[in-house]
Amino acid sequence: MYTLTIGDKAYSSWSMRGWLLLAGFGIKFEEEVVEMYTPAFDAMQAAHAPARQVPQIAWREGGRAHRLWDSLAIAETLAERHPAAGHWPRDWALRMQARVLAAEMHSGLSALRGACPMNLHRHMRPLAAPPEGLARDLERLGDLWDWAMREGGGPWLAGPAFSAADVFYAPVASRLVSYALTDDRTRGYAQMLMEQEAVARWCREARAAPRRIARYDELA
Repeated sequence: MYTLTIGDKAYSSWSMRGWLLLAGFGIKFEEEVVEMYTPAFDAMQAAHAPARQVPQIAWREGGRAHRLWDSLAIAETLAERHPAAGHWPRDWALRMQARVLAAEMHSGLSALRGACPMNLHRHMRPLAAPPEGLARDLERLGDLWDWAMREGGGPWLAGPAFSAADVFYAPVASRLVSYALTDDRTRGYAQMLMEQEAVARWCREARAAPRRIARYDELA
């Protein structure tokens, strides 16, 4: 049994990815939520060094304790350990497409991610002063999703089945909704992704949590 350590569901985008890589593919796990920006989170980081971030997955196997972190590493390791779960498409071309998309999300779109932190308590409220670079990232996102649908045939980013590529873009889709950033190229897929069973479950649980973090909720 895996133990998944995550931050606050409403705000921790990387935690969302780690959780979806388990829950979205039928892999059983226990969940440990550690509130961000608290002494408990600092203590978790110290106790689990060098894994000083969320999400983290821990388990015991072969008499040894194992700890796995970073969303790309989690995706690849779970795909190896659970080959029937379907994290990556079986078709090599679709699998390549999925990995390209996940990798670009992992390392790119920094203006969008920096200006619009994930906040599932926010809904269709634009930024008062969108920063330089945000429009460029939104254009790039539209280009990526258009390309993915043309190449893979949709309705998901890597063909007919929900995959790790979609997991990596779930927090981005939530940002588009939270900050009223959807357009004709992104609206349909973003809505479908937010309605996917595991994604919708995460969002419900996030919105039900009573805790609020002012640095996110007070962002104008």
